Amino acid sequence: MMQHKMHLGPDGLPVDANGLPHLEVPRVVPGVRSLVTQYEAFILDLWGVIHDGAQAFPNSAETLRRMRDAGCKTMLLSNAPRRSHVLIAQMENFGISRDLYGDVMSSGEAVRQALISRKDPAFAALGQACYHLGPERDQSVFEDVPVRVTETLDEAEFLVNTGPLELDDDVSVYESTLAAAAARKLPMVCANPDKVVIRQGKRIMCAGAMADRYIELGGQVLWRGKPDAAIYALCLETLGSHRFRTAVVGDALETDVRGATNAGLSSIWVTGGIHAKELDCGYGKPADPGLVAPLCRRHGLSPTAILPGFIW
Repeated sequence: MMQHKMHLGPDGLPVDANGLPHLEVPRVVPGVRSLVTQYEAFILDLWGVIHDGAQAFPNSAETLRRMRDAGCKTMLLSNAPRRSHVLIAQMENFGISRDLYGDVMSSGEAVRQALISRKDPAFAALGQACYHLGPERDQSVFEDVPVRVTETLDEAEFLVNTGPLELDDDVSVYESTLAAAAARKLPMVCANPDKVVIRQGKRIMCAGAMADRYIELGGQVLWRGKPDAAIYALCLETLGSHRFRTAVVGDALETDVRGATNAGLSSIWVTGGIHAKELDCGYGKPADPGLVAPLCRRHGLSPTAILPGFIW
């Protein structure tokens, strides 16, 4: 019998004929119910899993209720550049009551804490004069923070980037501001590592895309949020759960799945979110199996399991 030769990459790990990582195809589960006997705690993404930025997905409230009644611990983890209380209020507006989930952590909350504590040497060196590159709706990140938010870039010692002013903006709109800040070597704090989200079916640029352009212009960026493993360590501490009994549920490979992988946690990939178009699917509709594995290989990631949507 002919045996296929196993090809190895430069790091000694198996690769396919195209030199891409050879990864196992994740198992498909029909709903969260299939996971609650395996995990005691779940770290849940918001945008793309529970809501689409404008309204909750049809099954979100019921799934959270079922998880609560099954005794699951839950924590919401979002790359939103706003404080947790703002996200809680948004959930209420979407019809998801506060008693259905546990604590909430956001990138905006993490940035705020870092600006107050200054325990991180990089944050300690930022100075006190800050230019806010982002919309007014994100200003909760500065609540009770001892910094002066400047009117102009010329007065600033650093920037806090929370994303575009208008939902239909692209990175080019901010080119002159980014170039001027990079020329002055101002550090940037990125309060949302996401590059794009899907809002009611439309792709919306996020702060992460602006931060990437800033790096291309020679700027320095400090990140807070997914996929940094540190934010998952904070979640585990808050949950009081062991990492082997905790799963991350999210729709983005580069933030949710990579973040879970970085933190040594199981990752449950919701395919009906940001990657739905690439996978020829939608919320609650199973992804094309022939498209799942190649997309995972391109990102060099292997989710533990995949869900079509946040469904019980």
